Amino acid sequence: MPGPRRPPVRIPSAIGRTLVRWFRRSRRPLPWRRDRDPYRIWVAEVLLQQTRVAQAIPFFERFVARFPTVESLADAPRDEVLRLWAGAGYYARARNLHAAARAIVRGRGGRFPQAEEEWERLPGVGPYIARAVASLAYGRPVVALEANGLRVAARWTLDRGDLSTVAVRRRLEAALASTLPVAAAGEFNEAVMELGETICTPVRPRCRECPVATGCRARSNLEDPGSIPTRRPRSPRPTVRAAVVILADARGRWLVQQRPPRGLLGGLWEFPGGKLHRGEPAEVAARRELREETGLTVGPLASLGVVKHAYSHFAVRLYVFRGRAPENERTRRLRHRRWVRPAEIWRLPLPKATEKIVRRLEGPGTASPGSGSRPDRTRPSPRAATRRHPTRARVRRTVA
Repeated sequence: MPGPRRPPVRIPSAIGRTLVRWFRRSRRPLPWRRDRDPYRIWVAEVLLQQTRVAQAIPFFERFVARFPTVESLADAPRDEVLRLWAGAGYYARARNLHAAARAIVRGRGGRFPQAEEEWERLPGVGPYIARAVASLAYGRPVVALEANGLRVAARWTLDRGDLSTVAVRRRLEAALASTLPVAAAGEFNEAVMELGETICTPVRPRCRECPVATGCRARSNLEDPGSIPTRRPRSPRPTVRAAVVILADARGRWLVQQRPPRGLLGGLWEFPGGKLHRGEPAEVAARRELREETGLTVGPLASLGVVKHAYSHFAVRLYVFRGRAPENERTRRLRHRRWVRPAEIWRLPLPKATEKIVRRLEGPGTASPGSGSRPDRTRPSPRAATRRHPTRARVRRTVA
């Protein structure tokens, strides 16, 4: 039976005012802070969900240069949006951003929501982004709580609870709300994030530089304020072993397939292939997957070695093969499958592991670092293919 609910700790209102004054003096000149444009703020917040600031800046600038308005984003083909997002990872963010832009343009006449409740009705917009954009762009007096805010609030209130639980998040949100300067809600939310990114960092926080250190209970009561929040041990990252076939037709084109729009790497293009069965040789798996996915049975396959890539929660070890399509090739005609010339493949949005494979095909010296051994250094004969997808629940197919 759960114990009594712990009441939220109130943070003195002076903390919020002091933090905002510090932010006005010390904030970094980030490109999305140049104005209060809701479109630019929204794009930045989506990007920053899973990307560090330093990495996000070039992606943001490239993205808004190509899509400077919500109308231009809504009008763009999804493949182009995904291709421009390449390298930022977590492609569901790009798909949802595109879908929400279309909802704003087609369903709201291009008018952005102002209230956080309206933002949350858009595809892929959760409570944090809704509140961040509502407060930063429109001054709505709400707390926008993300990882930095949770950590800062936990240290301010000496809360040792599990930050992933709803009860703790609500408690910390209430604590921040108690010090929120209503007239400067957007700046306060940015200030909390800035503090967490630059001073109140996950490990070894620089408390001597903190503008509100005197109000922090963790600093007052703990030898190491960085011990809050408690860090849980990471689970070992599993490795998926898969075989990939680069199949070429008589015209030198490669066969590629598009993954389903939802799920892991949704909407990206890759070569056919899939996960090895237990004890199954890689070449046997390559032939089986190619046959299951395309209906093709091929002759000799040449090994191109192994390509390795790490995702956030698992790693892949891809056994890469190349081969020729039969003279009278009859692949299953699907909308999300096509033959492309080698020079055309870079126009498609590709997963990073597939990019590594393509660089290996292009010749020596082009493979990404860490892409594995490189036997068979002779000029690769064209070939291509990728399977449809592995879903989150069932990583049966290739995850290149």
